[in-house]
Amino acid sequence: MSVIGIVLHGADLDARENAIRLAAHLHTEGHRVRVVADGMAAGAFDGSSAVELVVRANFAHELDLVVSLGGDGTMLRTVGLLAGADVKILGVNFGDLGYLTVTDPEDLDDAVARSLRGDHDIERRILVQGNVDGTEVHALNDIVVERAPGDTTVRLGVALNGQRFTAYSADGLIVATPTGSTAYALSARGPVVQPTHESLQITPVSPHMLFDRTLVVSADTDITLTVEGHRSAVVSVDGHTMATMEPGDTITCQRSPRIARLVTFGPRDHLRVLTTKLGLGDR
Repeated sequence: MSVIGIVLHGADLDARENAIRLAAHLHTEGHRVRVVADGMAAGAFDGSSAVELVVRANFAHELDLVVSLGGDGTMLRTVGLLAGADVKILGVNFGDLGYLTVTDPEDLDDAVARSLRGDHDIERRILVQGNVDGTEVHALNDIVVERAPGDTTVRLGVALNGQRFTAYSADGLIVATPTGSTAYALSARGPVVQPTHESLQITPVSPHMLFDRTLVVSADTDITLTVEGHRSAVVSVDGHTMATMEPGDTITCQRSPRIARLVTFGPRDHLRVLTTKLGLGDR
């Protein structure tokens, strides 16, 4: 008997229906199925005896596998719910892009069965961590410091391993992992980085200065961002706004001790994924 978590995009009808069916199937096979008891996702299982509804803090305890049904946003939520626990994640794409997912809905049952019997590989992705308003945060994609709503630009000083590099006048700065290089950083004209590479990228958003390039540094670099000037900034972690930074406040971003363990079935062709998702193959 295995303990299997399910995380789904609660607003996606197909994801909800497949999650309900999967939970019932796993339950009849003697497995325990666990879902976080909040939001629309939990509501999909109202009245079901096939799942255990638990609080977030207990979700990852003794899990053998977590199945993420949705898109990349659902995968980000899944990584956050695991809070660093050594649990493998099977991503099933019910979204549009699906950079992080590995299989499609029609292959769901087979993919889960293979994951449970160990017929798979694991791809390890690094995370970036920071301390936001006294709270330690971890992001699979990125930590972003950007101008407050209504302001024009913000001035952000950057130091690497305690040594000042420069100050940026920009809409913001993105500290991204290789996984996050195809997220917000890509739209800010940052480089595409092999997702299994170990590095961090600092990408300015709409910089008002001559130096407008992404800085790629070792994954072990401490990146300290300081709000300079007189304007405040906001911090977001994997797209979720976390706090406001006032002039003089700092945040240090660094490689997280956590690792995301993504199920794959054989080596993943990241170049093919990129050309498919971005529509480059027809050019």
